[in-house]
Amino acid sequence: MTETQPQPQSQPARTESGREILFNAFDMNCVVHQSPGLWRHPEDRARDYNTLGYWTSLARTLERGLFDGLFIADVLGPYDVFDASPDAALRSGAQIPVNDPFLLVSAMAAVTEHLGFGLTAGTAYEHPYPFARRLGTLDHLTGGRVGWNVVTGYLPAAAQNMGQDEQMEHDRRYDHADEYMDVVYKLLESSWEDDAVVADRERGVFTDPSKVHRIEHEGEFFRTPGISVVEPSPQRMPVVYQAGASTRGRAFAGRHAEAVFINPPTKVLAKASVQKIRQAAVDAGRDAYDVRIFAMQTVVTGADEAAAQAKYDDLAQYVDPEGGLVLMSGWMGIDLSEFDLDQPIGDVESNAIRSTVETFQKASGREDEAWTVRQLAEWVGVGGFGPVIVGDGASAARQLVEWQDETDVDGFNLAYHITPGTFEDIVEHVVPELQRLGRYKTEYTPGTLRQKLFGRGDHLPEDHYGAQFQLRRR
Repeated sequence: MTETQPQPQSQPARTESGREILFNAFDMNCVVHQSPGLWRHPEDRARDYNTLGYWTSLARTLERGLFDGLFIADVLGPYDVFDASPDAALRSGAQIPVNDPFLLVSAMAAVTEHLGFGLTAGTAYEHPYPFARRLGTLDHLTGGRVGWNVVTGYLPAAAQNMGQDEQMEHDRRYDHADEYMDVVYKLLESSWEDDAVVADRERGVFTDPSKVHRIEHEGEFFRTPGISVVEPSPQRMPVVYQAGASTRGRAFAGRHAEAVFINPPTKVLAKASVQKIRQAAVDAGRDAYDVRIFAMQTVVTGADEAAAQAKYDDLAQYVDPEGGLVLMSGWMGIDLSEFDLDQPIGDVESNAIRSTVETFQKASGREDEAWTVRQLAEWVGVGGFGPVIVGDGASAARQLVEWQDETDVDGFNLAYHITPGTFEDIVEHVVPELQRLGRYKTEYTPGTLRQKLFGRGDHLPEDHYGAQFQLRRR
């Protein structure tokens, strides 16, 4: 196996004008991801989510715009906290129906050369042995362009449908995930030596058995004694993504994550979150910038300011308040069906709801306005929990630069309002303006996803927790 020449450090790429901004497109293999109701918009093509043509066309668009990756979220179960039923989620299409994200990647990789793929998969319900094989397989088929977004699960319905009465306790889920990671590291990093595959036609030997090793893992949750069935892929261990915001989640990220997604709707909250994540990496013995941090953003843009505002006003007509409350109920764990849509938030006896609305008020600049439950739902209707930028390409680019400069994020996880229109608009209007500002790449860096993100080679760096499982490189 040959590896891209590593560089000495992982500081973000910089130009004379400042730090380079990274872009991920944020999507999901479903009709409604973050903007409930907008699937009804005449220009939206989310209904085509179950066709390969939708995904291959999107991948080409993103590569044309030099996006670093397509990050695909996932859930294994319906949002049924709202009204203690999946019915509202089904009516609104709120992240259901939802298909497997892994099956999309090979087709998209075949029509692109550089675009990375961040795939969400949980540690709670699948044994790490077959999962590691799937990861390794996709890393081979993409030429090393795969990342794994590690989630521990948060929807009760998923646990119940997997035969469990309830989810494992929050911090205990992370203990389980830590061991899950150990098994995957061992399978992908420790089992096969780099030169185990000899493909010797004369001797009739494909793999040298002396260079393939049992991992002999026996822990609290898993017993996996044997060898991996996947030969070493370009990255071996795909790039590790994570999005946990809790104290335990940040500790997990500090140990494992190479990219972290955050979704605070204000710069102040984002800056605080970034500082905590970078400190978690330092606490784990890594450099603060060994983690690339992506903040969620939704961008509504057009040829000029008036066109962008008109587009936002048009989108707002299609927002589905019930769908917004379905998602909020699932994210917060609070049944928002108990409140009347026009009930003032001040009358709602829930500190969690009040604090969430206060955050949204600050993000919207309407702090002095009394919000109702309906307004909470409508705020979520365009872009979900994250902030929304409305403006022409130049204005949107300046605001993204300000976000990066003021919060220390590395880039943005760009959610869509309509698809693929959101991403087409960003490629047409925002990317050129960022390039004019000297804050966005003008061509791709060769190599694997890890090499593109960090410039330090294809494999986990020496100071990463998972590097302890690596066989000595020859």
